[in-house]
Amino acid sequence: MTAPRLSILLPTYNGAADLERLLPALARQEVDGGVELCAIDSSSTDGTRALLEKAGASIEVIPKSEFRHGATRNRCALRARGEILIFLSQDVVPDGPNFLAELASAFADPRTAGAYGRVLPFADDDPLTARTVLDLPEADERELVRDLDHVAGLHELSGDERARFVRFNNVASAIRADVFRAIPFPDLAFGEDFAWAARALTAGWRLRFVPGAIARHAHHYSPKKAYERYRVDAAFHRLVHGHRLRPSVMSLARGFAFEVAADLRFLARTDRPGKLYACVRSPILRGAQVLGQWVGSHGFAAGPRGEATGRMR
Repeated sequence: MTAPRLSILLPTYNGAADLERLLPALARQEVDGGVELCAIDSSSTDGTRALLEKAGASIEVIPKSEFRHGATRNRCALRARGEILIFLSQDVVPDGPNFLAELASAFADPRTAGAYGRVLPFADDDPLTARTVLDLPEADERELVRDLDHVAGLHELSGDERARFVRFNNVASAIRADVFRAIPFPDLAFGEDFAWAARALTAGWRLRFVPGAIARHAHHYSPKKAYERYRVDAAFHRLVHGHRLRPSVMSLARGFAFEVAADLRFLARTDRPGKLYACVRSPILRGAQVLGQWVGSHGFAAGPRGEATGRMR
């Protein structure tokens, strides 16, 4: 049997509602060389596995307790036969039929080890969720290529510069299979995509942001979930990059003012419904967000082994 060019690697857990959007979008992709779908399911109890089987996926089932972001994706990759590995989250949806082709095009450059696509909100996302997504670097329209050709090493960069330089996003990404066999994801509780990017760059490879590969993806955070999500990310940047996102109480206050003001500016120009409710909700949500960043920047909220215990996507 001829090996496909692309292998889509998909971790799932009770994702039937998400897969009803994702799988048809994948079936509409127009790409040369063949595609296979490899899923690793954390013992879903809904219709996830039935949908995957209907889509022709190769499925491995693991106990929910064994899921880890890096290790689980590495395990799924062991069954992949493609020369390019496509990593997707179950709740992402490719925008248009050329998503995979655009992402794969990055590998025409033989030095490209990994590429990730542009992420935009869904049309029906609430205004605050949409603004959060649109303010991320992954929403940019400009192509970005990074390597260390003119930098002696990541150690030369400041913590903030290093965090931006190694940015990578497993929500919608691709990695050259032979590179991944040599440099798999590290088995970290969180931040495995950033850590992988640092290792690939250090090994002399190149990373690309491909804005033509557009995917829809967003998380609808409650204040509690926003606090935890931003605490975990801030802890990651403090531990790995030595960078404190919110180093002081004053930076916390400035961050809160900036986020609420950015919400209000976005609400003034958007036509998304729910603007009045968003005005009321903004101070609560952004207060939780920046408080999480401040706590994570100082390590005040510890997990069972002294640090954050997971990275939410």
